[in-house]
Amino acid sequence: MATKDSTAATRAALLKAAGEEFAAYGLAGARVDRIAERAGVNKERIYGHFGTKEMLFDAVVTDAINDLTEQIAMPSDPVEYVAKLTDYYREHPQLVRLLMWEALNFRGPDLPGFEARAERCGKKAESLARGLGREVSPEIARLLYTLTGLALWPSMMPQLGRIMLGDDFADAEAGRDQVAAFVAAAIEAGAPAAPADR
Repeated sequence: MATKDSTAATRAALLKAAGEEFAAYGLAGARVDRIAERAGVNKERIYGHFGTKEMLFDAVVTDAINDLTEQIAMPSDPVEYVAKLTDYYREHPQLVRLLMWEALNFRGPDLPGFEARAERCGKKAESLARGLGREVSPEIARLLYTLTGLALWPSMMPQLGRIMLGDDFADAEAGRDQVAAFVAAAIEAGAPAAPADR
């Protein structure tokens, strides 16, 4: 009979192995037998712990996002938040790849864990609004979305960075500082502004 510790260790090994496999091959290309081999278990253990390959993918993404949430504080200062987030994504390329694969596989409201993730983002928007001395609004939510996009971009499209910046792209600190300065200038200029009348 498995103990709680051995069950937790098996689950952790499966999540680690699956994270590597899904980041490399995506949901469609990942193979359960390779995940089991990496984790040092038989593949029936995967089904016993997670049910299906899709449910394992969801668990891997959720685990990675939970880690990000634990490491990065709620965004009261948009400049500090985008700088920390940029660093986090650079240091965790596996999460970036998982999010890209997720975007390719789930395009509608059927995204697993959607409600929990939307609630978490709502709390981030509230924290950001408080930090800016504003009310929560669609504009604040758009600002949060933009900050996340700015932080993700260098890790999502490194080939463009190398093409446009050459060797300078390797200076991650300079890239992060430029993103932070851009956000600071935008906030100073009044972003997020209400959309213009159409």
